[in-house]
Amino acid sequence: MELAHSLLLNEEALAQITEAKRPVFIFEWLRFLDKVLVAANKTDVKEKQKKLVEQLTGLISSSPGPPTRKLLAKNLAALYSIGDTFTVFQTLDKCNDIIKSKDDTAAYLPTKLAAVACVGAFYEKMGRMLGSAFPETVNNLLKSLKSAESQGRSEILMSLQKVLSGLGGAAASCHRDIYKNARSLLTDRSMAVRCAVAKCLLELQNEAVFMWTAELENVATLCFKALENSNYGVRVAVSKLLGTVMATALIPKQATVMRQNVKRATLEEVLELMAYVVFVTTLGGQWLERNFATFLSHVLDLVSHPRATQTHVEAVYSRRCVSFILRATVGSLLGEKAQIAAAKDICQAIGKQMKAVEAVVNDANSENKAGAADVAASQHVMVCALQELGSLVQSLNATASPLIQEPSIGLLETVTSVLLHPSMAARLAAAWCLRCVAVALPFQLTPFLDRCAERLNNLKTSPEAVSGYSFAMAALLGGVHQCPLGIPHAKGKMVVSIAEDLLRTAAQNSRLSLQRTQAGWLLLGALMTLGPSVVRYHLPKMLLLWRNVFPRSLKELEAEKARGDSFTWQVTLEGRAGALCAMRSFVAHCPELLTEDVIRKLMTPIECAMTMMSHIPSVIKAHGAHLKASAAMVRLRLYDILALLPPKTYEGSFNALLRELVAEFTLTDNSANTTTSLLRSLCHYDDSVLLGSWLQETDHKSIEDQLQPNSASGSGALEHDPSSIYLRIPAGEAVPGPLPLGVSVIDASVALFGVVFPHVSYKHRSVYICMLDHFAECVKQAKGVRQQAVQLNIFTAVLSALKGLAENKSTLGPEEVRKSALTLVMGALDNPNPILRCAAGEALGRMAQVVGEATFIARMAQYSFDKLKSARDVVSRTGHSLALGCLHRYVGGIGSGQHLKTSVSILLALAQDGTSPEVQTWSLHSLALIVDSSGPMYRGYVEPTLSLVLTLLLTVPPSHTEVHQCLGRCLGAIITTVGPELQGNGATISTIRSSCLVGCAITQDHSDSLVQAAAISCLQQLHMFAPRHVNLSSLVPSLCVHLCSSHLLLRRAAVACLRQLAQREAAEVCEYAMSLAKNGVNITETGLEGVLFGMLDRETDRKLCSDIHDTLGHMLSSLAVENLSHWLMLCKDVLAASRKEQCCTCKDEESEKKDEMDDDTMFTALGEEDKTKPSVAPRWATRVFAADCLCRVIMLCENANKAHFDLALARSARLKNPKNDFLVLHLSDLIRMAFMAATDHSNQLRMAGLQALEDIIKKFASVPEPEFPGHVILEQYQANVGAALRPAFSQDTPSDITAKACQVCSAWIGSGVVSDLNDLRRVHNLLVSSLDKVQAGKGSSSQLYRESATTMEKLAVLKAWAEVTISYYIFKCLKKFNLSSIRLCCLVSYLITLVQPELPSLSRLWLAALKDYALLTLPAEFATQLPPDGGAFYTPETIDTARLHYRNSWAPILHAVALWLNSTGFSASESTEETAAAMPSSQKRATSIMLTQTPGPPPTTKSLPELNKDRMHLILGKSYEFRFLCSPRPEEPVEHVTSCLQALHTLLDSPCARIHIAEDQLLGVELLSVLHRLLLTWDPTSVQLLVTGVVQQIVRAAQDYLQEKRNSLNDIGEKENPLALGEGGESGGLVPGKSLVFAAMELLMFILVRHMPHLSSKVSDSPSHIAAKSHLSEESARLVAATVTILSDLPSLCSPAGCMTVLPTILFLITRVLKETAVKSADNQVPPPVSAALQGIKTIVTLPTVKTDETQNQWASLIQLQAASVASKPVLDEVSVLTAIALFLWSASTEIIGVQSLQNGCINRFKNALNSSDPWVQAKCYQLLLSVFQHTNRALSTPYIHSLAPIMVEKLKAVERNRPTNNLELLAVQEGVKVLETLVALGEEQNRVQLLALLVPTLISYLLNENAFASASPASKDLHEFALQNLMHIGPLYPHAFKTVMGAAPELKTRLETAVRASQASKAKAAARQPPPTVHSTPTIKLKTSFF
Repeated sequence: MELAHSLLLNEEALAQITEAKRPVFIFEWLRFLDKVLVAANKTDVKEKQKKLVEQLTGLISSSPGPPTRKLLAKNLAALYSIGDTFTVFQTLDKCNDIIKSKDDTAAYLPTKLAAVACVGAFYEKMGRMLGSAFPETVNNLLKSLKSAESQGRSEILMSLQKVLSGLGGAAASCHRDIYKNARSLLTDRSMAVRCAVAKCLLELQNEAVFMWTAELENVATLCFKALENSNYGVRVAVSKLLGTVMATALIPKQATVMRQNVKRATLEEVLELMAYVVFVTTLGGQWLERNFATFLSHVLDLVSHPRATQTHVEAVYSRRCVSFILRATVGSLLGEKAQIAAAKDICQAIGKQMKAVEAVVNDANSENKAGAADVAASQHVMVCALQELGSLVQSLNATASPLIQEPSIGLLETVTSVLLHPSMAARLAAAWCLRCVAVALPFQLTPFLDRCAERLNNLKTSPEAVSGYSFAMAALLGGVHQCPLGIPHAKGKMVVSIAEDLLRTAAQNSRLSLQRTQAGWLLLGALMTLGPSVVRYHLPKMLLLWRNVFPRSLKELEAEKARGDSFTWQVTLEGRAGALCAMRSFVAHCPELLTEDVIRKLMTPIECAMTMMSHIPSVIKAHGAHLKASAAMVRLRLYDILALLPPKTYEGSFNALLRELVAEFTLTDNSANTTTSLLRSLCHYDDSVLLGSWLQETDHKSIEDQLQPNSASGSGALEHDPSSIYLRIPAGEAVPGPLPLGVSVIDASVALFGVVFPHVSYKHRSVYICMLDHFAECVKQAKGVRQQAVQLNIFTAVLSALKGLAENKSTLGPEEVRKSALTLVMGALDNPNPILRCAAGEALGRMAQVVGEATFIARMAQYSFDKLKSARDVVSRTGHSLALGCLHRYVGGIGSGQHLKTSVSILLALAQDGTSPEVQTWSLHSLALIVDSSGPMYRGYVEPTLSLVLTLLLTVPPSHTEVHQCLGRCLGAIITTVGPELQGNGATISTIRSSCLVGCAITQDHSDSLVQAAAISCLQQLHMFAPRHVNLSSLVPSLCVHLCSSHLLLRRAAVACLRQLAQREAAEVCEYAMSLAKNGVNITETGLEGVLFGMLDRETDRKLCSDIHDTLGHMLSSLAVENLSHWLMLCKDVLAASRKEQCCTCKDEESEKKDEMDDDTMFTALGEEDKTKPSVAPRWATRVFAADCLCRVIMLCENANKAHFDLALARSARLKNPKNDFLVLHLSDLIRMAFMAATDHSNQLRMAGLQALEDIIKKFASVPEPEFPGHVILEQYQANVGAALRPAFSQDTPSDITAKACQVCSAWIGSGVVSDLNDLRRVHNLLVSSLDKVQAGKGSSSQLYRESATTMEKLAVLKAWAEVTISYYIFKCLKKFNLSSIRLCCLVSYLITLVQPELPSLSRLWLAALKDYALLTLPAEFATQLPPDGGAFYTPETIDTARLHYRNSWAPILHAVALWLNSTGFSASESTEETAAAMPSSQKRATSIMLTQTPGPPPTTKSLPELNKDRMHLILGKSYEFRFLCSPRPEEPVEHVTSCLQALHTLLDSPCARIHIAEDQLLGVELLSVLHRLLLTWDPTSVQLLVTGVVQQIVRAAQDYLQEKRNSLNDIGEKENPLALGEGGESGGLVPGKSLVFAAMELLMFILVRHMPHLSSKVSDSPSHIAAKSHLSEESARLVAATVTILSDLPSLCSPAGCMTVLPTILFLITRVLKETAVKSADNQVPPPVSAALQGIKTIVTLPTVKTDETQNQWASLIQLQAASVASKPVLDEVSVLTAIALFLWSASTEIIGVQSLQNGCINRFKNALNSSDPWVQAKCYQLLLSVFQHTNRALSTPYIHSLAPIMVEKLKAVERNRPTNNLELLAVQEGVKVLETLVALGEEQNRVQLLALLVPTLISYLLNENAFASASPASKDLHEFALQNLMHIGPLYPHAFKTVMGAAPELKTRLETAVRASQASKAKAAARQPPPTVHSTPTIKLKTSFF
C-alpha cells in the first residue's frame, strides 16, 4: 500500500493487487492526495494536472463507494482551485452527462452519485467562478431529483446545498425552483432524505427572503409534517431549520434586508410557529435576556392550553416539553446575573397565576366551570414555572442569595403561597422548589422548616395546608443530605411530634383524615433520610406506630373485612401504604440500625400486609373500584420494602408472594396493557445501538423519552408518588419523576421477582416449572398489543431472575426447568418486536452463564446455527445472530471456544447481506461482542474480519448509520484484541495497523455523530497500544472541533480522548489545538484550555465535566510551571468574571437605548462573536475549579525550582533570560485571585479562596524583600489578607468557612510576616471575637445547622489559638538563642501582649477539648462511661460527626497545652471560680472527668500535684491514644504526628513531668513501646528525629531521678552501695516490658537498622537486602548520631551487673557505627555519627558504675575486645579510629596494660598514620600521641614512646629536605614538634641532653638563610618563624643542656645566630609590634573536636 503514496495514482501497483483490495488502495491514495494537494508546490500540481484529472475523472466511472466519492469530489475541486481551471467546465459537463444518463441500474448508481458529489464540491469550492453554468446544473440536478431513488435524492440535495453555499446571493434566480422541488421531500419516506432537505433549505433561507416572509407559515406547516414518524436525526435537523427561519424572520440579516424591502415579522407572530430552543439559541443570550418576559409568558401559555392537557399523561408530556425549553435556554444561554433576573420574572408569573387561582377559590358563589378549568390548567403552568425556578436557584447555588434577600422579589412568599394551591401537582412542585432553594442556600433550611411547622400548626383545618406544608417539610428534610452542615438535632423531635399529632387527630375530622394520614406518614418517611444518628432516638416509637397500623392477628384481619365503608377503607389503605413507605425509607437510609431484633419487629406488620393483600380484591368488590389505586399503592410499598430486606427474613411467604408477583406483571387482574419500564436497563448497555437507548445520552433526553415505545417512558411526574419528594434524585435527573402508579407497581414486582427467585430452595424449584409454563400460557392467551405487553413484562421478570441467579452464583435447577425456560426464550428470538428479541438474546446468554455446562451451551449454539442456515426472514436472522453474540458475551472465550469458528463464519456471511441493513447491524453487533469476549483466541480471525469491515465501510450507504456504528464497534474490538502487538513492524501487523487506520479515517469522516464517536474511541485505543502511529496533528484539531458538537456522545468521546492524550503528551495536544486558532475555528488565544474552561460553564453531564477536569488537570501538571503567566491568566480571567458581572450592571442601562436602534447589526455581530467569546461569564462551579487549579499551580512550583519562592533569585534569572517566569513575580496576582475567591457570594468558592490564601501565606511567608532588608515580601499585602478574612467572621457565615478562616488567621499570625502591633491586632481581633463565641458555651446562639457544625467552628478557633501560641513560643525560643532579627523581637513582644492575656481561659478550654476527645476515643465497650449530656464542645447526638472535628484539631491543642504547662512549670491551678466563669454549668462535670477516672460526682477540690498528675495523664493519654488508634491510620496527616511528638518533648522539658515519668517506670516503658510502634508505621526522618528527642528526654529524666536517689543514699550514709542502684540489680537481668533500658535499646536498634541495614545480620542476610552500603543523608546522619548518643547514656541507668548485660551490645553498635560512618571528607569535617560514637565511647569508658570488684574482670575483657576490634579492621578514616584507640588507651588504661597483641595492633595503627601521605592524618596522629605519651600511667605510655618516638624523629628530620608547601603540611610539622618537646619535658634530667640533641638540630634545620627566606613560600617562612620561636623558648627552659648541645655543633650555633640577627633586624623596623607570646604559636587550622 505504501506504493499508493504519490501525487499520481500508481496504476502498475493497482493492476498487480487483487480485485478485493483495489478499493482500499484507491481510497488510501485519495487520502494521501487530500493531505498533499494543500501543501504541494503549485508548479508540480500544474505539471501533473492533466494526468491527475484523467485519473480522478476515470474513478468517477469506477463505481466508487460513499467515502471514496466524497474524497474524490473533494480532491477534484481542490485540484482545480489550486491548479489551472481551463478544463473545469469540461469536467463539469462530463459530470452533468453522467447525471442525465437514463441508465437506472443499481450497478450504475455509484457512478451517478459520484458525479453528483463532484458537482457539489466544485460549486462549494469555486462558487461564482462557475456562475455561468449554474442554471443548467441546477435544472439538471432538479430533474434527476424527481426520478432518483433515496440514495440519489439525498446526494442530490446535499449537492444543491453546496451549490447554494458556494454561490450565495448569485443563485437567486433558482431559489424558488429549488424550494418548490425540495419542500415536498420534507415528508419523504427515507429519513436520510428528510435530513438532507432540511439542511438544503437551511442553506437556502440564508438568501431566499420569501422563506421567512411570504412562505413562513408554509415552511412551518411543512416542518411539522416532516416530524411525523421521524427519527432523532430528522427531528434535530427540522427543528434547526424551523428555529433558524423563525429567528431570521424576527431579525433578518442586514445584507438581505438592504437588497430587498422586507416587512419584518413581530415576536408574537414568530412565537406562534413553535420551534423554541433553536430559535432562542440562534438569537443568543442577550436577546433572551431582553425579551425573557414575553418568551416566558408565551411558553407557559402553551402548557395551559386545553389541547395540550387533554389527558393526564399528555399534560405531563407537555410540561416536560416546556421545562425542556426553559432549561435549554435559561439554563445555558444566560449568565448568573441574567439568570437572577429571569428568576424574578418567573416569580412574578407564579404570583400572577396564584392570585387568579385564589380569586376563583375564594369566589364561593360562582358555579362557573370556566374558573375550575382555569385552576386545573394553572397547575401545569405552576409546575413548569416552579421546577424551572428551583433548577435555576440550585444551579446558581449561593450566588442566588440576592433573590432571597431582596424583599421586593418575595420569592419565598410567592413559592410558599403555592403550597395552598388546590392541585396536588402544584403543591408538590412548590415543595420541590423550596427544597432547591434550601439546598442552594443552606442557611435557609432551618428557618424554612420552622416556618412550615408553624403554618402547619396554625392551618391544621385546611386540607390543602396540611398536604402542602407537609410536602414542603418532607422535601426540606430530603434536602438535608445535600447540606454538609445539616440541621439542628431538635428538628427531628419536632417533626416526629408533628407527625404523631397528625396521625392521632386524623380520625377526628373526616374532611381531613385522608390528608392528615398521608401527611403524617410522609413526614416520618422523610425523617428517616436524616440517617441513624437522628432516627436512633425515635426508633422505639416508630416500631410501635408501625405495629399499631396493621391488625395484630388473622382474627382481627377477618373482622376488619366486615367493617367500614368505602371512605374508611380508603383512609386505612392510604395509612398502611404510608406506614410501609416510612418503613422502606427506614430500611434504605438507616441500614446500621437494622439489627435482627429490629428486623423481627418490622416483619410483624409486613407479614400482616402480605396476608392483607389476598383480602383486598373482595374489599374492592364490596366498596367500589376507586379503591384500586390505594390498594396498588399498598402493593407498591410492600414490594419496595421486601426488595430491600434480606430474603431470608420472609422465606415462609415465598410461594404466596411469587403468586402475587406473577399475577402482577402478567396483568392477570389488570385490564390495562401496562408494560414495565425496566427492560432497557436490564439489557446490556452495549446493546444500545439495537435498542436506540443511546437517545438517553443526548442533550434532548427529557423530551426524546416520550417517543420511546414502552407505555411509561417520559411520563414521570412528582404527583405519581409524593414520597419521591424526599428521596435522593437518581443521577442525571434534574427533578424526580416517578412513573405512573400502574407502571411503578409492575416495575417493583419485576424487581422483587428478581430478588426472590434465586432464593427459592431446590425442593421448591418445581414452582419454577409451573411458573415458566404459566408464562408461556399467558403469552399464548393474550392477543395483539396485550400479548406484546405481557411478553415484555414476563421477559423483564425472567431477565431480572437470571441476573439475580448469576449474582448469587446459583444455578437454574433441574433439566425440566431449563427446558421450560429455553422454550420460552427461544420462542422470543423470532418475535417481531426488536426489544423482545434483544431481551431474549440477553436471557439466553444469562442462562448459559447460570447453567454453565458445555453441553447445554453447545445445544443452544447449535440451535441458532441451524436456524441461521435455514431462515431467510429478517426477524429470525437478527434474533439468532444476537443469540450467538450474547452466548459468547456471558460464557467468555474459553467457554465458547469450540463454537467460535462457526459463529464467526456465519456472522461474517450475514454481515454481507446488503439487502437488509437490519441484519447487517445485528450480525455486526454480535460479531463485535464475540471479538470482545474471545480476547486472544480471536487472533486467527482478525484479518478476514478487518477485511470485511473495510469493504463494508467503503460500500454501505452512509444513511445506514446503525451499520456504520456497529462497524465502528467491530473495529474498536479488533484493535483491543490485537493490542500491544500493533506496535510491531512485521508485514502482517503493518497491514493490520494500516487497515485499522483506514477504517478509523472512514468512520471519522462520516456525517453521523455516533459513528464519529466510535471512530474517536478506536483512535484512542490505537493511541494506547501504538502511540507512534497515531497522527496527533490531524486528530487533535478534529477533536477540538467536536467539542462544539451538538451531540453529547460525540463531545464525551472527544473529551475522553483528549484526557488520554493529555496524560502523555499535553504539550503536543495544546500546540496542535492552537493551529486551529489561525483558521478561526473555536479555539482562541487562550488555547484548548480556554475552550475546556468554557465548556465547564455549559455542560451539565457529570461524566463529561469530570473528564474535562481531569484533562485540564493533566495539562496543568505538565505545562503550568513552564508556562506560568498563561495559566495564571486563565485562572484570573475565570475568577475575575464574577467581579466583571457585578460591574457591568451599571453600564447595561446606558447601552440598552443604543442597542434598540440597531438590532440588525447586533444580530449579525452575534453570529460572528458567538463562536469566539464564551457565551456566558464563568459560573461559580468553574470558578471554584479555577481556584483549585491555582492551589495546584503553587504546589507544582514548590516541587520545581527554588526561584519560584525567592524574589532575588527570580529577578536575576529573569535578567539572564527574559523568558524565565517564576511564581514569586506573580505574587500580587495570586493574592488578588485568592482575595476575589475568598470574598465571593459562593460558599464553595470562599472555601477554595481561603485555601489558596493559606497556601500563599505558608509558601511565601519567609521570602525576603531584596530592596528592604529585614522585611518580607508579603508585608505589603496585609490589608488584602485582612480584608479577605474579615467577611468570614461575620454573624451569618457558615461554620465551615469560619473554621477555615481561623486556620488562615493562625497561619498569618504564626508566619511572622506582620511585625506591627496595629496590623497584627486587626487579624488578632477576629480570633478574639471567635474566642468569645467559644466561651459562650453550647446552645447559646440561634442554631441554623447541626450541633457538630458549632463543634467544628469552636474547635477550629481553639486550634487556631493553639497554633498562634505555638508560634509565639517558637519565636520566643529564637529570641532566647539570639537567632532573631529586630522584626522578630518586635513580633514576640506584640504576641506577648496579644496572647498572654488569653492564655488562662484558653488553657482551660484546651484541656476541656482534650478531655472531650479522650472520652470520644474510648473503645466502644466504654460507651456507657460517656457523659449523658455530652462534653464541653459536643452533644451526645452528634458524637460521630464531632469525632472527626476533634481528630482534625487535637494535635496542635495538645502541643499548645504542653507548652503552656511547661512555661508555667505546672504551677497554674484551676480555681473553681475561674472554671465556672469559663464554662457553662452543663460542662462542669464533663471537665472534671479524666482519662484515668470513671465519671462520678466531681471531687470537691484537687491539690495542685493531683491536678498536674491528671493533666499529665490526659496529655500522655492523648499521645498514647493517638499512637494506638491512629498509628495504623495512614491518612492521619504527618503534622499531627509531629505536633504530638513536639508536645511530648515540651512536656518532658518540665521538671514536674520528668519526675512523674521517672517515678513510674512502667509509664516510661509504655511510652517507649508506643514510640516504637509509631516508627513501624511512619517513615519520615523528621518524625524519627523527633522520636529520638523524646527518647532522650525520657532517658535524661530517668538519669536525673536515679542520680537523686543515689545522692540521697550517700547523704544518709546507707551501707548499701549507691552505685548498685539501677536496672539489673544484683543479677543483671533486664525484664522486657518492665525495663526502660531494654525498651529504649529496642527502639534505638530499630532506628539504626532502618538507616544502616548491615548492622543487623538478619537484615543483611535476607535475600532482598542489597549489599552496597549507601552514603547516609544529612538527616539520617543526624538521626544516627542522636541514637548513638542516647545509647551511650543507657548504661548509666543500670547497676554494675545491669551494665555488663547491655554494654556488649551497646559497644558493639557504637564501634560498628564508628567504622561504617568514619569516611574522610574533603574539608576534614567530622561526620555527626562519628563525633557521637567517639563521645559515646568516652562516656562508656569513663563510667564509674562498672569499676566494682564483681564486674572488673568482665569489664576488662569487654574493653580489650572492643579496643582490639577498633584497632584491627581497615577503615576509610584513620583519624576517627586513632581517636577511638586513644580514648580506650587514655580512659581504660588499667584494663589494656599488658595485653601484648592489642598493644601491637594499636602501635601499628599509629605507625601507619605517621607514615600516611595525608598531612591532616599526621597532624591528628601527633595530637593523639601527645595525649597517650602524657598519660599518668607510665606502664601504658612507655611501650608507645619506645616504639613510635624514633619514627617521629625521623619524620621530622626529613622535613628539612621536604619543606611544607601549605598550611596543612605545616600543621603536621608543628604538631610533631610539640610531641618532641613534650617528650623532652617528660624525660629525666640525666637524659635531657640526648633528647635535646634530637630536637634542637631538627628545629635549626628548619631555619632559612636570608637569601632563601626572601624567595620562600608562605608556609616555609611560617615554619622558619615557628622553629625560631621554639628555639628561643627552649634555650631559657633548659639552659645547661641547651649549651651542651650547641657547643657540640658550632655550625648549628652559627645558623641560629644568623637567624636571630635577621629576626631582630626585621623587628626593629616594626618596633611598635608587641613581643611574641611565650606559648606555642597556634596553628592556622583549628582542630574541630576534642574528646579529652
